[in-house]
Amino acid sequence: MLSELHVRDLGVIEDLTLSFGSGMTALSGETGAGKTLVVEALQLLLGGKARPSIVRAGSTEALVEARFVIGHDDDEREVIVSRTVAAQGRSRAWVDSRMTPIAALFEVAGELVEIHGQHEHQSLVSPAAQRAVLDAYAGTDGREVTRLRARLRELATSLDELGGDEQQRARESDVLRYQIDEIKGAGLFDPNEDAALYEQELRLADAGDLRHAAARAVDLLDLASGEGGGVTSALGEAESALGDWEAFGEFRARLAAAAVELADVAQALRDVVEGWEDDPARLAEVQERRRRLAELRRKYGEDLAAVIDFGAQAAARLDELENAEALAADFAAAIEETTVELARAERVVRATRAGAAEALASAVRDRLATLAMPGARIEVRVGADGTGEPIELALGANVGEAVLPLAKAASGGELSRAMLAIRLVAMHGPTTMVFDEVDAGVGGASALALGEALREASIGRQVIVVTHLAQVAACADHQISIEKSEVAGRTVTTGRAVHGEDRVVELSRMLSGHPDSESARAHARELLEASGSETP
Repeated sequence: MLSELHVRDLGVIEDLTLSFGSGMTALSGETGAGKTLVVEALQLLLGGKARPSIVRAGSTEALVEARFVIGHDDDEREVIVSRTVAAQGRSRAWVDSRMTPIAALFEVAGELVEIHGQHEHQSLVSPAAQRAVLDAYAGTDGREVTRLRARLRELATSLDELGGDEQQRARESDVLRYQIDEIKGAGLFDPNEDAALYEQELRLADAGDLRHAAARAVDLLDLASGEGGGVTSALGEAESALGDWEAFGEFRARLAAAAVELADVAQALRDVVEGWEDDPARLAEVQERRRRLAELRRKYGEDLAAVIDFGAQAAARLDELENAEALAADFAAAIEETTVELARAERVVRATRAGAAEALASAVRDRLATLAMPGARIEVRVGADGTGEPIELALGANVGEAVLPLAKAASGGELSRAMLAIRLVAMHGPTTMVFDEVDAGVGGASALALGEALREASIGRQVIVVTHLAQVAACADHQISIEKSEVAGRTVTTGRAVHGEDRVVELSRMLSGHPDSESARAHARELLEASGSETP
């Protein structure tokens, strides 16, 4: 429900805030006061075309903001939609303070409010909306069609994932076998093998230098090396020099431990000197193995773990392809069976729609007869194939006129009344409906009937109607008077809710143009009393 609308610097509107309630609200006022600008402001929030010329003279941009309340009681939430129109530059839009593309406005606001006035703002002219109207009236259940269509898409995707036709699958299988054989032939088991081979290659390539360095280290450590003994000999002499003094007990122990550790290091280095031999054949073997592993990484993964994983996936894919013919036959059979089921489900949906089409058209014609369109003809056209789409509503507004699709038929007022009649018969869509021009060319008893119809449409939802007819306005639960005045040499539009005697005065003005006329006021009170919308 639209709860609040704020408009600034739009045409003659300098700064206007209007609050709306549930039920029916009538917007009234003199011609040119700015009533239609209120509707145009809402059209901007639906993504309507923004004309820079609509910006109030002397202002840089126009602003429209609307607050909508969705849900009921504890489950209520607010949605705030805003749009600016620059006098020079681009239009911008926001939903809940987040900038959004103009094109996305209708997706958001279109679910909240529906405007009936000019052709380009009619939501019911779209095929999807017309289908929704018929389905709401007919009680169409399209869930089975939706399910089967989704199933067909899944089956088609699964069939495509098999790899195309038989020749394509054969070619892919040959490639996979080569890749699997190459990886399997390499005997990959350890994902860390390359790192170990790298260390081994370094050792084999530098074996002579490594032995020489180890021998020199042994000479420096070994007790028997050199004239003065090695490092370990010096440690032993240092330990002896400390004697048996109790104060040096800790230091003797540490020197003894160091001597043992260095002796172990010396022995290990001695093993290097005695055990590491030049092995050109082994070096070549390690280098060739690393070259082969590098080639596998280049083809199949950044490391050996990825190469091993690629091989496993390739084997799984090859297994799928080797069973592809059987799978393809299964998928083809499932597609054929599902296609038959879908055609059957579509026929059921089409039969439901076709069966309700004439009843809907007849009910709308009856409604139009009470809305000053007694000669109007309406057709609900259902396609001959599938589910009967596209659904098309067509209207011949007057006797002798061709019955044309809604988007091409009728004037603004006639089209608005047609939309009202359709909504009364098949109540569906946004909970807020705005009617502009709906009373064009209507008067007398038809005006009363139009007011009652709008009031009926507002039961359980919100209807906002721009009207010049007191008979229509008197049926509203709320009335807002849009007024124009001159302030500091500029035209300013304001809006105020009218109640009680103020509403009687406003209705008197609408009836006779003379708000002070006692007879007009008596007539206004009579209208309010007859409608029951407000006690005069």
